[in-house]
Amino acid sequence: MFAKRLLQKAVHHHPQLNVQRGDLKPQDLDLRVAIHYGVPSTSSVLAFDPIQRLLAIGTLDGRIKVIGGDGIEGLLISPKQLPYKYLEFIQNQGFLIGISNDNDIQVWNLEDRCLACCLQWESNITAFCLIGGSHFMYIGDEYGLLSVVKFDGEDGKLSHLPYNISANSLSEASGLSVPDDQPIVGILPQPHSSGDRVVIAYANGLIILWDVSKSQIPFIGGGKDLQLKDAVDSDVQDDISEIHLQEKEISAICWASSDGSILAVGYIDGDILFWNTSTAPSKGERNEQTKNVVKLRLSSSERRLPVIVLQWSSNKSSRNDYNGQLFIYGGDEIGSEEVLTVLSLEWSSGMDAVRCVGRVDLTLTGSFADMILSPTAGATGGNHKADLFVLTNPGQLHLYDGTNLSTLLSEKERKQFACPVEFPLVIPTVDPAMTVGKFSVLPAGGNSSKSLSELTSIMKPGLTPNTATGIKWPLTGGVPTQLSVSKDNSIDRLYIAGYQDGSVRIWDASYPILTLLFVLEGVVQGTDVASSSAPVTTLDFCQQTLNLAVGNECGVVRIYNLGSSNTTSFHYVTETKCEVQSCAQGKGPECKAVFFLLKSPVQALQFGNCGAKLAVGFGFGRVAVLDVSSPAILFAADCVSSSSSPIISLSWLEFKNAHSHVKSTEKSETEVAVKPEEEIIFILTKDAKIFSIDGANGEMIHPHPWHLKKEETALSMYIIASSFPVLNREKHLEESSKDSTAKGEAELDASSTGTEHPSSSETASSLDRSLDTLVLLCCESSLRLYSMKSVIQGKDKTIHKVNHTKPCCWTTTFKKDGRVCGLLLLFQTGDLEIRSLPDLELVKESSIKSILRWNYKANMDKLMTSDDAQLTLTSGCEVAFVSLLAGSNDFRIPEYLPCLHDRVLAAAADAAINFSSNQKKKQGIAPGILGGIVKGFKGKVNTSATLESDFTHLESKFLKTPFIDTTQNVNKQEDIELDIDDIDIDETPLVINYSSHEAVKSKGGKETDREKLLGTQDDSTPRVRTAQEIIAKYRKTGDASSAAAQARNKLAERGEKLERISRRTAELQSGAENFASLADELAKAMENRKWWQI
Repeated sequence: MFAKRLLQKAVHHHPQLNVQRGDLKPQDLDLRVAIHYGVPSTSSVLAFDPIQRLLAIGTLDGRIKVIGGDGIEGLLISPKQLPYKYLEFIQNQGFLIGISNDNDIQVWNLEDRCLACCLQWESNITAFCLIGGSHFMYIGDEYGLLSVVKFDGEDGKLSHLPYNISANSLSEASGLSVPDDQPIVGILPQPHSSGDRVVIAYANGLIILWDVSKSQIPFIGGGKDLQLKDAVDSDVQDDISEIHLQEKEISAICWASSDGSILAVGYIDGDILFWNTSTAPSKGERNEQTKNVVKLRLSSSERRLPVIVLQWSSNKSSRNDYNGQLFIYGGDEIGSEEVLTVLSLEWSSGMDAVRCVGRVDLTLTGSFADMILSPTAGATGGNHKADLFVLTNPGQLHLYDGTNLSTLLSEKERKQFACPVEFPLVIPTVDPAMTVGKFSVLPAGGNSSKSLSELTSIMKPGLTPNTATGIKWPLTGGVPTQLSVSKDNSIDRLYIAGYQDGSVRIWDASYPILTLLFVLEGVVQGTDVASSSAPVTTLDFCQQTLNLAVGNECGVVRIYNLGSSNTTSFHYVTETKCEVQSCAQGKGPECKAVFFLLKSPVQALQFGNCGAKLAVGFGFGRVAVLDVSSPAILFAADCVSSSSSPIISLSWLEFKNAHSHVKSTEKSETEVAVKPEEEIIFILTKDAKIFSIDGANGEMIHPHPWHLKKEETALSMYIIASSFPVLNREKHLEESSKDSTAKGEAELDASSTGTEHPSSSETASSLDRSLDTLVLLCCESSLRLYSMKSVIQGKDKTIHKVNHTKPCCWTTTFKKDGRVCGLLLLFQTGDLEIRSLPDLELVKESSIKSILRWNYKANMDKLMTSDDAQLTLTSGCEVAFVSLLAGSNDFRIPEYLPCLHDRVLAAAADAAINFSSNQKKKQGIAPGILGGIVKGFKGKVNTSATLESDFTHLESKFLKTPFIDTTQNVNKQEDIELDIDDIDIDETPLVINYSSHEAVKSKGGKETDREKLLGTQDDSTPRVRTAQEIIAKYRKTGDASSAAAQARNKLAERGEKLERISRRTAELQSGAENFASLADELAKAMENRKWWQI
């Protein structure tokens, strides 16, 4: 018998244990993320581009996730593992601005998916805002300083411009005290102001509307001693009471009207105030602003949550600019259920005539992280609505449809239930829950790839992920490459995932955009197979035959053939019967057979004999071998039942004694029944015991299992030949079936090419080469390399051994140039090690934290899979494909990588905006024109986006300091005192009649004595100065008495200056007289001298 003969051969065999050193070098490795799908669990902040229809998500670990349409996703990883506190698109320009917690301003290039530039800010940034449609951004810091930064897209640089507004300068201009220690908590450009006006909100409650072009303050709000009315209540109550508003901290701001006249401000005590910025109160009305502000409360409780986020959406069907929806997070009673409140507000005439006509409280599925509004793509006129994106922890993204929200708000009942739509993941991991994954690379140029491509060409339409409720997901941004969507491309790689509901999903992973091919339901259609919908526990796939084996928790094994779709029946096989049952024919691969042997979880599956056989390992220690082609049960062995530990791995080792095709003299080529291939199945249990059985009948090769001297927990087992291919994978089986004359000498299996049966020497040679193979056992605490002879004889004699300093949880081998060269290990700490084979030398160390910013989670190893140096990992809602080898480009990046910026759409939007800007007199039709032009490209444009094409007037202002700073410099120059050297004696000035403008030019920048004394004047011609200029130069804070005292002090100072000048004039006059008398005396003395005495 084969088992006895192999054991005898092992006893007398002298293995050649001249184990070579591994040829894997550190420079051969480059661990990098090739593909990433899903929302990171550490997501914290949102940004949206209404033109490009892209959503960006910033995280707490320095990553940015960009999501478009049709499975287009991108992951940007910052060099710093720090949270992003601000994130905003430069709309329609292909750039994304992110500000990290260490105040590093980063600009990301979406087209190249790289960091374009960064600028480290010196102070703590407390507010940030981009001027829509421009490359200018406002920065507010902890010291109350407003600065301007410009991004130059052509040069790829950030510039800190000279323009800045300090708290002191605004104090002098406004007449209100703004302490230097008050940070700016909000910056908001006013709509339709072309960037000229911006709201600056300070932490102490002060609100200032600043006009950049005029250097004026059109509106001032906040402060102390305001008598306000509760003019609006979110619960529509009639009682109105007056309250005394003290200085309190601002926590959120947003515009509450499309024309920028109403500003909504949220405070830390839960109040929300609506400020009318269109009318500025006069000096006498500063302490009574009841006409310009209205207070709103979401709850009557005294202890309320701060208002964290405010967003507003206009109602385009309304006749005025004020009606709309206000989205609020916070403001409710402390301890109440965490909700997001949506209010429908209507305004008539005046601030007192605002009504809350509807309220909806949206219950959150997790703790709140951020929210953002998405205007409907291509909407015009009364069809305008805004969808709501809500981000909750951990990494949950939900969509609330704007139409549904409007319907709920129009109902009479104020509190309704709104059902959110979850983000449609390209690869679902949570709903349903993924239980196992497998990544498989098909043989290049094989028939399996061609047949699979032909079948899936019918299946691709209609399988694009969409929401379960039928609502169209509003993100449509990005452009897939033409190569990746071409129908002529073959399928090279598959990603297969099993789920808790028994279903299996299969994707085409040949390109950076994964395409869903098949969804195999757990329940076989038209049948009543018990336990077929139990959770999937393991998978195996044969690349040659395209057979897929699926094992579940109840012991059911389903066999599918992915290359055939015309199956109308399947075999239901048990230990006692085999039935043929009919099933409904569908458009995808149907179930070929269902095996139900034991009611025990299927722990391991492994195809053998080129996919003709399937080894099944059960949880109770039993092993069965199935004939897939028949289908039938070949045998079921109880040899492992003596071990109480479950089976975790199965490996086939084959010995080919003859070809199945031999030449005959009478027939050109005839299949002749010859001696079948002889096989060994190695079975690894959790307690590190290895059983070896005959693959034909289940007979034990050795009566006792191989085991370690010291008990350990096993993870995996690999059979490695001297040329280092992995023998328990189907790739080797396919290689063995190719041209034996070209590759037979390098393969493990011995083959015969003649008509004769193999000789005994050929059989012995095959056994010798098999006994020279190596067995790698990977355990939690160690790695051990053995010879095949030692394992068959049951001897624990290692060739190499490595002890781990930390527990290992998962391993895999990988190839380079077609040869097994390395071993990848994942530890429970999240660390990664790469060791060369077969010497097990450490080549590289890394971690999933440094590569993906992930922390290791329990059972993460169950979802990990690899093939051809491509590693697939799953964590939460994220799925990542990591390439291991440097220089490898299996996913064809960047030529197949989708672009995150649509240049065609950007050009169309710019052209439409430029056209509409020229039609300012026809503003009623401009939005429709813009929507119609751009919608024709991809149907995705936000007509309400305020984009300005010309910001040259702002740039000229930002390149110099504002007016207030110059007036401060003038005031500082008033104290200049004259020195005697500054006065020229006996100088007769030349008097020429110039105009005032020419006189200024003739001075050439030199200051006269009068200018030094009284201050420089730009123009000698008298002019009318504005009120703000007068206030900035002469007025100080305080009441009338203090102002009079300051005026008296100023006059006294001027008087003292005049007295000092008078005294110095007298001194000069006296000195001049003395000088004249001395000159006379000298002249007389010189007259008495002769010429020869001089």
